[in-house]
This record gives sequence, C-alpha cells and structure tokens, in this order.
Amino acid sequence: QVRLVESGGGLVQAGGSLRLSCAASGAIFSTNAMGWYRQAPGKQRELVAAITRSSTTNYSDSVKGRFTISRDNAQNTVYLQMNNLKPEDTAVYYCNAAISLATMRTQGSWGQGTQVTVSS
Repeated sequence: QVRLVESGGGLVQAGGSLRLSCAASGAIFSTNAMGWYRQAPGKQRELVAAITRSSTTNYSDSVKGRFTISRDNAQNTVYLQMNNLKPEDTAVYYCNAAISLATMRTQGSWGQGTQVTVSS
C-alpha cells in the first residue's frame, strides 16, 4: 500500500498560480506512474496530468500549456505547477500512484485530496 499526502491547495484569483505537492511513502515500487485527478461538484473525476518514473507525461487538453507535472524520484514526490488558473479549474485535486499509467484509475492508490478554488 502507498500512502499519499497532498499539500498546496488553496484559494486563488483567476490568472494566479498554485503548486501542488504529493509525497509518497510505503510501497514505493508501486509508484512508477503518479499523477493528479480532479473532481468538481456534480462532475466525474478526471485525469489532469500524469508522469512516469522515466518522465513520460500525459496532460488533459484542458490544462495543457498551463499546468506542468514533475516528479522527484529521490524524494518520492510529484508536483503540479498550475499557472493561469481559471474558475473552471476549481475542484478537489487527488494524487494517484500506480504501477503503470494504464492502471492508475482502477488500481492506483489515492491521496485524501486537496481543495483548489479559483475565483473570477
């Protein structure tokens, strides 16, 4: 089992920036793929960005060019730099870790979530 602890969420005005962090502990061998999902009220949870240990990345079209995902393998930590935030980015952001990109949603471990609120 992997324990994921998120931080960095908060309230920001449109156009502002936030940086989310997710520190993993426990079964680090199960964190080849790490990333961020988000869920807004009344909406399904969606993938925001993901990154593998070898730095292959995937981004949602809605955040591409604004968000950057990165990871520090030595620190077992994944980051999400969120720039030019928009009100539609408002959601609870969940960290995820899995053995592969393909298994993140169904078999990955989840963090507790951190709230991101963007005001217009």
